Amino acid sequence: MKIAIQAADLDHARIDGTRVYIKNLLKYFGELDSVSNFLIYHKDEFNPELAPPKFSNYTVIKKAWPFFWTQLRLSSALWREKPDVLWMPMHNIPYFRSGKLKTVVTIHDLAFKYFPEYFTKKELWKLNFLAGLAIGRCDRIITISESSKKDILKFYPNISADKIVVIYHGFSGTVFSRERDLKKEAEVKDKLKIDGRYILYVGAIQPRKNLNTLITAFEKLKLIVGHDDLKLVLAGEKAWLAEDVFAAIEKSPYQTDIITPGRIKFEDIGHLMRGASLFCFPSLYEGFGIPVLEAFAAGVPVICARNSSLPEVAGDAALYFSGKDDQQLVKNLKNILQDKTLREELIAKGKKQVQKFSWKKCAKETLECLKHL
Repeated sequence: MKIAIQAADLDHARIDGTRVYIKNLLKYFGELDSVSNFLIYHKDEFNPELAPPKFSNYTVIKKAWPFFWTQLRLSSALWREKPDVLWMPMHNIPYFRSGKLKTVVTIHDLAFKYFPEYFTKKELWKLNFLAGLAIGRCDRIITISESSKKDILKFYPNISADKIVVIYHGFSGTVFSRERDLKKEAEVKDKLKIDGRYILYVGAIQPRKNLNTLITAFEKLKLIVGHDDLKLVLAGEKAWLAEDVFAAIEKSPYQTDIITPGRIKFEDIGHLMRGASLFCFPSLYEGFGIPVLEAFAAGVPVICARNSSLPEVAGDAALYFSGKDDQQLVKNLKNILQDKTLREELIAKGKKQVQKFSWKKCAKETLECLKHL
């Protein structure tokens, strides 16, 4: 069987959950299926941290093109090489393709439907158009949580539920589940100018991540006795409409205690996570939420918003708050920081919860979906 994979996202400098997803599935496809031939298409140079492994049945095909790459360059290559099935790991799909070509698309989330105000007009139009095209014209949809499946059926009611397969993201704890290396932690913290205790967030810096609520809660927490030394570390790259977050930081009376280191090496994130007092993920909407699992593996207590897929991922191993309720978030932050027994209980539950997710399992189920349409 000849399986085509759109892997152009692995060329990007910014590493996000979707790119980690593609990278990890390619890590296992060749191991799980040595018979099929995999055609891996991209358009530039792989990000060294995202580059797929080499298997004898992997053919990497670079197709450079300045615009409309999926619709023009990828589409023409598919007509020429005639694969049996195409996997699009993002909500995009070539409009012109052979009627014999089966197509599977992964829909990670529909955040743009719930929070259109958090997207630029251009990006919103693009997302609506491409998602509608992909959902309507593919043979099967993979989505990454029951929450996302419900969203697809809500916003695209003409789609049959039988067309949608839920396959949870996996998790590789190699970087996060190691024993603490205090020397390395100190080096990373020194490099990022972090001293003392800190609350950690990891992810894109954008409005949907609800970081302004976390900043407000942090400010209120600082007024409580015993938290003078506490820092807030917002680790991640700027995404669209990040200006409001940075404006809130600039206006904060605790501006010097809020650290935004930008992009961090994956290895360094592991050290940063293990050294944190707690991990907070206040996002208003997530298709899955891999950083929550990273915190569990690192042995760090977790607080996250109670919405979308996050209760599916975190189970009973996290404390929850209503997304915009900064007072409830302050209470949770205070409880974890001051209650040693609660911290230990959450850490133990997190270690157990993370065991439910595996990239190998995710890859196996995805291959089954691709090969049995």
